[in-house]
Amino acid sequence: MPLQGFCWFLCCRQGFNLLGRDYGEKEEEESFELRNKDDLTSTNGRGPHEVIHAQPARTSNGTNGHSVSELPEEMKSLIIEKSKMGLDEDPELLVKGWLFREVHGGWIKQRRYWFVLSQDSLDYYSSAEKGARRLGTLVLTNLCSVIWPDKKTYKETGYWSITVYGRKHCYRLYTKHFNEAVHWACAVQKVIDTKAPVETPTQLLIRDIEENKFNPEVVENIYQHNPILKYTQSPLYAPLLPFSFGSLEHTYHSGKGYASVREEAVKLFNCLQQLESAREPVPIIQGVLQTCLDLRPLRDEVYCQLVKQTSGTPAPQTLAHLRYWQLLTCMSCTFLPGPAVLKYLRFHLKRIQSQSPESEMDNYASFIVEALEKTRCRERVPSWEEIQVLMGRQEMPCAVHYPGPGSCQLYISSHTTASEVVRRMQEKLGLQESSNTFSLFEQNSLWERPIAGSTIIADILTRFENLSAKEPDQESQWKLCFKLYCLLDADSISEDSIEYFFLFEQCHEMVVRGQLPACEEDLQALAALRLQSVIGDFSTLSPCPPLDELFPGDMVEARVLMSLSAPPALPPGQPPAQGCPQAQRFPGGLLAGALWSHTATTAHKQRVEQDLRLRSRLKEEAAAVMSSVVERWKGLAGYSRGDSMAAYLNIARQWSGFGCTLYEVDFYISSTGSFSQKLWLGVAATSVSLYKQGEAEALESFPYGQICSYGVSDSNTFKITAGDRDLLFETTKLTEIMQLMNAYFSVLRRRRGKGDDVGITEGTEVAFRHLTATPAPTLVELPSHPV
Repeated sequence: MPLQGFCWFLCCRQGFNLLGRDYGEKEEEESFELRNKDDLTSTNGRGPHEVIHAQPARTSNGTNGHSVSELPEEMKSLIIEKSKMGLDEDPELLVKGWLFREVHGGWIKQRRYWFVLSQDSLDYYSSAEKGARRLGTLVLTNLCSVIWPDKKTYKETGYWSITVYGRKHCYRLYTKHFNEAVHWACAVQKVIDTKAPVETPTQLLIRDIEENKFNPEVVENIYQHNPILKYTQSPLYAPLLPFSFGSLEHTYHSGKGYASVREEAVKLFNCLQQLESAREPVPIIQGVLQTCLDLRPLRDEVYCQLVKQTSGTPAPQTLAHLRYWQLLTCMSCTFLPGPAVLKYLRFHLKRIQSQSPESEMDNYASFIVEALEKTRCRERVPSWEEIQVLMGRQEMPCAVHYPGPGSCQLYISSHTTASEVVRRMQEKLGLQESSNTFSLFEQNSLWERPIAGSTIIADILTRFENLSAKEPDQESQWKLCFKLYCLLDADSISEDSIEYFFLFEQCHEMVVRGQLPACEEDLQALAALRLQSVIGDFSTLSPCPPLDELFPGDMVEARVLMSLSAPPALPPGQPPAQGCPQAQRFPGGLLAGALWSHTATTAHKQRVEQDLRLRSRLKEEAAAVMSSVVERWKGLAGYSRGDSMAAYLNIARQWSGFGCTLYEVDFYISSTGSFSQKLWLGVAATSVSLYKQGEAEALESFPYGQICSYGVSDSNTFKITAGDRDLLFETTKLTEIMQLMNAYFSVLRRRRGKGDDVGITEGTEVAFRHLTATPAPTLVELPSHPV
């Protein structure tokens, strides 16, 4: 019974502590400091580096701080007991004091010990008395690490915690005072920082090999007498390179199930050995690459492990051992090692080539040497298809679509960028001499975005593969598309060129999206010309595409909604309703739930009926529009494909903004007080214009010669300074707008450098100064076209 009462006492005390913390009781402010020897020996007889209890001069509410006599009994005992253990007895001591340590086993999770920090270790004792029994030691080296106190642990437990990781031990320490926890963390970290870097045997041997690389006999002797450098079938019990104990590198990816970096390094070697017997190596290779992408320090470790497993192999020509070379190939096309490991890797490849000429290992080594010259760090690990291609040292097929149903098949490597693909597509389609510029776009049926020129195409294809696995429906299928980007001179495009066909197709895309402001008659005429150009003369046997591929669907839907929202016409002679008396409110009671259920059911039925009525009206309206389009189509009999395309573009050119790219803007505000919502921002070859959606006339237009600066002012706001006016646009298309304006300004600058007359005033020079708020270069990078 006494034991049970004691347990209740502890539980109540912990509960009151938590309640006090949550309901605003102030924690006493305490700070600890390190003193040098001169300061400490001159005051009160204390030795150097002893923990000094220093009270703040003034508390947070402005009153004087507490004196030592007003401290809790526990803190007074802490100071007195520490002063008994002077540094004359042990001058190496830095910090000492009472802390709680997490213990395993038993019903008490934390025990209070006397901790002492010295230049070599962190020790804890049963008490603070001289001659007390030492209960444990954590030796401090350069590889130890400290996790600082965090608020989450304090809210859960009522204690501030620090964690110290060593080679064999991990101390989780707790205190009720934040300043004390920070002081201990700082002190331990300072000791760790003073330690000399730890080098593993592998690092020492790599340095020896580098120093003797021109002496083959010494190098072979090093390999012969150090099995750690050569192939082994035994497991690895420690990493080849040094990693901090309990390193924080893995905490940012804890959601993916990673352990510490040291543990992951050992696991990776086990994965490498599994390659020898794996029937399907691609999942293992992809898993190793993903771990290296997430945990950057492991890249050098995996390179060293692969060099080890490809050195001194007993049967190097077997498929099992060539798996290591295949993984090394994939690594070399995905990540670059650090400088020291890179030198070691290149020496290893050269050594293998000299030892095994004209072999598969020689072929892989040659491929890896070339890859290392081109590789940049990838954003994603290679896809399944890319890994299979790399295992055979081949290039990967890539389909690049262009406006219309056409596409080109190109072969790319793991290093091919979007700019290279654009250049090759221009050569393939004969567009090198075009005065307009082109770009690659990532595109599906609902969305598209230009790709920056330095982007690695293999990363884009990997993302497409991942998205297709998540969203297998047809509308979400992604593809690469080669399109016109900067339309600088539409008049110079020959009508019999493929570039003219691009212009026609991209103009039709704008029409279908509702981004060509025109009256309904013109839109129906454009739909009829589209049918004539694609199908030819009207025939009852000709397949007719759906209306949403010919005519802007938003216009049909807007007309139907307007007709449904209009009040129904009253029969003649019937007076309008004068207003119904307010329905009597039933008192709440047993019938209230039934009445509410009946009302909800009635409302649901009304919504279903409205939805059915809307769909019926949409079908009727679409059929009426399609009927008008077909009648116009019949009148175009005899028009050739070229005539239809020319007539189509002639109608589109009537809009003054023809050739610009439109971006939706949620709202626009000017320093002069102008404010509007739901606009189009049109970026063209000579100016930037603002349009009300659906209207042909521009609200405002700003030639590039008037623009002083432009850039991103925050996460979703684009800013343009034109003269003395500041224009702010809220939009989700910041990157696309920035890229396109950069592209146009670059072309104008290039032409001006050549002396071409492009109609730019002297003020254009300052237009190339972006706002200081512009983010990293990835946002302002030019898209994938030659500038």
